[in-house]
Amino acid sequence: MKVRLFFAVFALAISISALAGDFVPLFDGKTLAGWKNPFEWGDIEVANGEIRLSSDKKFFLVTEKTYGDFIFEGDVFLPPGKANSGFMFRAHAEKNKVSGYQAEVDGDETRQWSGGLQEAGGRAWFISPIKGNAESEAAFRARAGDAFKRNDWNTYRIECRGKSLKIFVNGVLTTDVEDDKDASGVIAIQHHGEKGQTYKFRNLRIQELK
Repeated sequence: MKVRLFFAVFALAISISALAGDFVPLFDGKTLAGWKNPFEWGDIEVANGEIRLSSDKKFFLVTEKTYGDFIFEGDVFLPPGKANSGFMFRAHAEKNKVSGYQAEVDGDETRQWSGGLQEAGGRAWFISPIKGNAESEAAFRARAGDAFKRNDWNTYRIECRGKSLKIFVNGVLTTDVEDDKDASGVIAIQHHGEKGQTYKFRNLRIQELK
């Protein structure tokens, strides 16, 4: 009886794992397979297992595939000085334009909005935090704390389940909101346009949720 119970539990565990799916790499560490640049500018290099973006104008590198419900993880390293970036998700790409949800990567050590959620090309800072709302901004900083490490690698985790949107920075839950504006779209990484600056990304992976 114990043996049968063991195999029943084992089989159930396997089926649950299969249902949830496993993490798969979005970046193979060597090529840009699965990615494209919808902009007419922007330089992209793959080196040391990293995607490196440089440009003197803002641009995004986007996935060729779209995603709906998923868990995404990725590392980002901002250049020194003035810098800002983001992970776009459930986003929309067209020629020379990307819009949609963005998990903020904020190099401003005074503002400290890393892990916040904005809608680029739309409602901007509409929810986490609400820009200009002192109470909302203070509450966000209290949540995010010192999670983001300037001048170091930072790991982001984005969870999308229906209208539930969550963002984690280095394991800290910085955004936990509900919004149903977009149900699916591409994932993108951003160069903010600072001339001479290089933005680095690595360990990009995703788990699609059924």
